[in-house]
Amino acid sequence: AVNAAVANLGQTLALELAPIRVNVVSPGIIDTPSRSKMPENTRNQFYDTVAHKLPVKRVGLAEDVARGVLYLIQNQFVTGTVLHVDGGHILT
Repeated sequence: AVNAAVANLGQTLALELAPIRVNVVSPGIIDTPSRSKMPENTRNQFYDTVAHKLPVKRVGLAEDVARGVLYLIQNQFVTGTVLHVDGGHILT
């Protein structure tokens, strides 16, 4: 429900603030320090389980999200969209 609300907010803001562009980035499971407090073995097992279920067969990296943001910044014709940087999780 929260993700749908954020996506709808992005679309509404894109219309209200036009010609200022507004987009939303929706990351999947990303290997970041946010899970650093998990025991390493547990964390690695979690990432392996998630990776096995994704079409790309790996979890994301911060660089993957950064490339998505860079795309949205550079493409001046994209607005009101949700960019899923999730390794195909939305498809499963």
